[in-house]
Amino acid sequence: MIDCACKTVHHRKRIVLTGGPGAGKTALLALIKQSFCKHVEVLPEAASVLFGGGFPRDEDATCRRAAQRAIFHVQRELETVADNHNVAIVLCDRGTIDGLAYWPGEAAEYWSAVGTTIEAELARYHTVIHLRTPRVDHGYNHQNPLRTESPDAAAATDARIDAAWSQHPRRFVVESSADFLDKAAQALALLRNEVPECCRKHSVSSVDDRPGKVSAG
Repeated sequence: MIDCACKTVHHRKRIVLTGGPGAGKTALLALIKQSFCKHVEVLPEAASVLFGGGFPRDEDATCRRAAQRAIFHVQRELETVADNHNVAIVLCDRGTIDGLAYWPGEAAEYWSAVGTTIEAELARYHTVIHLRTPRVDHGYNHQNPLRTESPDAAAATDARIDAAWSQHPRRFVVESSADFLDKAAQALALLRNEVPECCRKHSVSSVDDRPGKVSAG
């Protein structure tokens, strides 16, 4: 994280970084932490918090519904904590709408189960950046130990996430690339456009200026 002496009380934006399995979110978030000042706060992924902590990951519909309800509420509370900080950007590793792509049933059932609406959840987020899941020849892999999907299943999940967020008015899709750093550069540029001017001067302007190398994952 780059040091920043700015004391301005910022107008906070909540931004979602999403995408299917293997899209490169983990690697990109590592680059973001190296490339922006402390007024860009990166939240952990709610699903990783839960599953990494031992929450059951069974495949039957009842357990999948339980998992998505838990993820939704953990995501909400992570955002609540971040809202208490003086930051310009709260960057969410997925948002509450992502659960729709993993819910084993109709959309209306999901919104009823978590007690909200698609309209209310869309309004929570200023911008959505969607990283496309790569094909096998563009680097899809299982480096993340919590990733279990085959390439075909990952692509199908990516398509469901795309559909779930399709109504958001500020959604940017970053397509897969054989060179992950090209993809990362596009996403970093999108995020840099969202930070306030006083913090923008503290951000790294390109991937080539990054302090260290990060591989896709």
